[in-house]
Amino acid sequence: MRRQRNVKIVATLGPASSDYQSIKALHQAGADVFRLNMSHGSHEEIRERHKIIRRIEEELSSPIAILADLQGPKLRVGVFANESEELIEGAAFRLDLDDAAGDVNRVQLPHPEIFAALQADAHLLVNDGKISLRVTECGEDYASCEVITGGTISNRKGVNVPDVVLPLAALSEKDRADLEFVCELGVDWLALSFVQRPDDVWDARDLAKGRAAIMSKIEKPAAVKAFDAILEASDGIMVARGDLGVELPVQNVPPIQKRLVRKSRAVAKPVIVATQMLESMIDSPMPTRAEVSDVANAIYDGTDAVMLSAESAAGSYPVEAVTTMHNVAIEVESDPTYLELMSATRDFDRSSIADGIVSAAREIAEATDIKAICCFTQSGTTAALIARERPNTPIIAMTSVKGTARRMSLSWGTNCVITGELERFKEAVVSAARAARRTGYADSTDQIVVTAGVPFNVPGSTNILRVAPCDERLIYTTEPE
Repeated sequence: MRRQRNVKIVATLGPASSDYQSIKALHQAGADVFRLNMSHGSHEEIRERHKIIRRIEEELSSPIAILADLQGPKLRVGVFANESEELIEGAAFRLDLDDAAGDVNRVQLPHPEIFAALQADAHLLVNDGKISLRVTECGEDYASCEVITGGTISNRKGVNVPDVVLPLAALSEKDRADLEFVCELGVDWLALSFVQRPDDVWDARDLAKGRAAIMSKIEKPAAVKAFDAILEASDGIMVARGDLGVELPVQNVPPIQKRLVRKSRAVAKPVIVATQMLESMIDSPMPTRAEVSDVANAIYDGTDAVMLSAESAAGSYPVEAVTTMHNVAIEVESDPTYLELMSATRDFDRSSIADGIVSAAREIAEATDIKAICCFTQSGTTAALIARERPNTPIIAMTSVKGTARRMSLSWGTNCVITGELERFKEAVVSAARAARRTGYADSTDQIVVTAGVPFNVPGSTNILRVAPCDERLIYTTEPE
């Protein structure tokens, strides 16, 4: 499906969007990627949603990326005898391993790993940061705390520990089972929660065995500090601003977002900006102006994709939320300031032949009346490099590998077309011309830029750039074999 925008939209599926008609409506409204949240839903429910997406993909001849988001370890307090208690600022409160029901003085925290890592003056945040505790004394099975910010604490509320790197793997036993299930199912991307260090990513990659690309969710201060190494280990990045805004001062999140987007683009790896983008649309058909500005700013930052969570999974207006994102993207991308920003931020290193070819393809396309840049890619690397350039000219990514087309559906500006295997360059040019005409980007009087690698079907071999006509008669008379 031809989109009138370059930034991609990720829509989370859930109770409000789990049947065929709902998912198809979301895709037609603008969703390019569907997120399966492994924190919710049984394997059978996930399997059914996956099946529906693939059915829609087949019916519309439109490659769709599926992103499975692993839950990660969940740190929670135990239960209270009265179900909840009111903690008063300045009061003492104790966390320990005792499974007895809690009261106003203490509660269980069934995670000895946390106590092993804690030190005096470390902070613990409960219930998305609404309650703040400072550790005054700790041992291997307890932490005595002072209540810094009080409030109501209740059964099994989540705990964040922003000041320390926890000795916890990013993959719980549930995550390992979920990972194997979705890889066998055939998802395209795995989103990895609770990433603290690059080893977390390598562990997931070892388990995935190349069956899905790995996307690291940046939601902890430790991940921000180790970002360069995590980025190197990952295939993509998600700026998960929910937990990031809990564990860090909220004013730190916008500059971190901009920095992570810029660094991801520099190495041609797709990046998603996520969490609370249009949250009011869970209950309202109209977003707030601040939310629209938030989506727009992420697009101005140069992100590959913006994501809907509860808005599309559990909200009353999922299609309207996707439509709103779609319309904001079109408006931003038509703004001359956006074009200037994309041009001004092409300050990344170009050291390979492929780097030079895709840069030249963009320059030629923008300096002349070229209608599309058609790139042949096996692994998706060439298309990612062209997307990194953020050209003003449409990108048609052509591949014989269905999995590559699906994964590239997440990358900025890529319109993915599945082709047969090719052996000669003339066949590639003819195939590109047909694709440009069929998708409506060009007609027989227009020209396109074609990039490819010879020999064909060898990843990483991009070494040819050709300006070609879209008229097949001219191709057959002018193009060499």
